[in-house]
Amino acid sequence: MHRSAGVALLTIALVLGGTPVAARATSSAATDECTPAGPSERYLVVLPPRTSEADAAAEVHDACGELGTYHPEISVGVAHSSDHRFSTRLGSHRAFRSAQPDSGAELASSKVSGSTASTPSTDLAEGRSTDLSGRQWNLRAVRAEQAHARQRGSADVVVGVLDSGIDPTHPDLRHAVAADRSVGCLSGTPDTAPESWQATTSPHGTHVAGLLAAADDGRGVTGIAPGVRVASVRVVDDHGRVSPEAAVCGLMWAAEHRFPVVNGSFLVSPWSAACARGPGREVVRDALRRALHHAHERGTLTVVAASNKAARLTPSHTLSAPESSPAACEALPAGLRDAVSVSASDRKGRKAGYSAYGLGVIDLTAPGGDHGDCLLSTVPGGYGTLCGTSMAAPHVAGVAALVASEHPRATPQRLRAALTSTATAVPCPGDYDLTGNGIQDAFCEGYTGYNGFYGHGRVDAPGALAAASSPR
Repeated sequence: MHRSAGVALLTIALVLGGTPVAARATSSAATDECTPAGPSERYLVVLPPRTSEADAAAEVHDACGELGTYHPEISVGVAHSSDHRFSTRLGSHRAFRSAQPDSGAELASSKVSGSTASTPSTDLAEGRSTDLSGRQWNLRAVRAEQAHARQRGSADVVVGVLDSGIDPTHPDLRHAVAADRSVGCLSGTPDTAPESWQATTSPHGTHVAGLLAAADDGRGVTGIAPGVRVASVRVVDDHGRVSPEAAVCGLMWAAEHRFPVVNGSFLVSPWSAACARGPGREVVRDALRRALHHAHERGTLTVVAASNKAARLTPSHTLSAPESSPAACEALPAGLRDAVSVSASDRKGRKAGYSAYGLGVIDLTAPGGDHGDCLLSTVPGGYGTLCGTSMAAPHVAGVAALVASEHPRATPQRLRAALTSTATAVPCPGDYDLTGNGIQDAFCEGYTGYNGFYGHGRVDAPGALAAASSPR
């Protein structure tokens, strides 16, 4: 993971996607008592379903805030307030304050779910003069090359890449980047200016995009679905953080633009440590759940990385209150029902040591690499290797995009079924002692066809294509 000191500017300009709303003037005891105590803070706000824009603006105004972008379809928005009592006034179950980059908050637990290891990039000119696909063991692991004999992907299929931005000038991706569908969501408000969605300091989004859609032209690397296009939906800032409002903005953009598939190689977790409890978790969970379900209902399959916490995850729907299951560990959005969550495996097909796992959370596994054997893909200025569940997820998203190319009207349910019903089953290992010290590093629950390490198994590209074409 790479970081810099860049900070996204807040904006409430009217743009496609969420609609900025002017607060309705009201006179109340609450507004009379507003006491601005410092700089304006940004909040994610979650209101009761079917709350109108006018009512949402009025409620926020009465709590001493101003409503910016609002998504009436899910009654979730972004507000700003300089009154430190804003959350209390609106209700702690309705508002979550986003930590700012200079707040000193620990960012490690909320960074993108990739880059456990990397090697220096191969120079672009050098790489483009050579076919590097022979180094892409991951393609063979999911049988992508066999699938390409039947389907290489359609340019009519646009996959949303919710990540740190994509380099649209990379020759392996120039054909693929859909600039007219790309957007920056760092502030929670969609911004279509090219500088808002292009890669800056992080190679992560470009690497993910290459795994998905790099051109199969005999030069450089090849993607799982080399014929599809990708939209850069930037939700990861230069500090590696993914704020809840950025993730909501990205999912709502995907729903509005009817992307059949989205890849989300990130973890939303504004708390300081893996599995930590913190105020506002229910607000964040509810907002993401609503946005993800809305995208699903609009025809988008969302594939996400399980995270690199090496933790045993618990399904989000089993966590109804902060005090429930105190030992449970939740990753968002991986734990949500409408997400297809992917764990990472190494060249031998074994769960990578860093990969999170959990029965009822993991749906599929795919190559993510491990320790010195990471995955080669595009990075700005050349080619490089990264490991992580972030790298595993685009294999599944790419296979889903191949199926969507062959079956343009396939629903998210049909795409999911094609992926899971044909996955290569991987049983729980009899021994998972990665260090050789005689202690098991993790415990796998379940059976061969469905377990906490691998879900339904390793995604299989030609199998998914065949299953989607079989009479139902």
